[in-house]
Amino acid sequence: MNKRCPCGDLQQLRLRTVVYARKVSITKVPVFSCSRCGSSEVHAGVKSEIGRLIGRLGSRPVSRIIPFDQINELAGVLASALENGSDRLLAADIARAAEERTNELLDLWLIASSLKDEAWKAEIRERLAQLSSTCLTS
Repeated sequence: MNKRCPCGDLQQLRLRTVVYARKVSITKVPVFSCSRCGSSEVHAGVKSEIGRLIGRLGSRPVSRIIPFDQINELAGVLASALENGSDRLLAADIARAAEERTNELLDLWLIASSLKDEAWKAEIRERLAQLSSTCLTS
């Protein structure tokens, strides 16, 4: 997946590690990167989530590694799309991974509903909202 860079070249979507306060490594963050000018930009669909995460870490975080694909559905879908061994995120692979994850979440919703587990249903609803509100191409 690509988008136009301000320098005129294309930025390629990749999963990168974002380091916060030299102590916290947030892995598998969707970032657009330009090989021509070196600019990088966090995917708009996860920018607010990264901001909230950093806010919760505070100004003096404990050294650790946080796998972002485990807390954000878009990052998880993109990580799944790369499981085919490719180092490039292809639209068809992303669409397949998004459909599979949506189906998994809907199956979990049915289980949570049958158990009348409102907290679990709320969590699944939030995860489905992450997928449905996120444009996977920008």
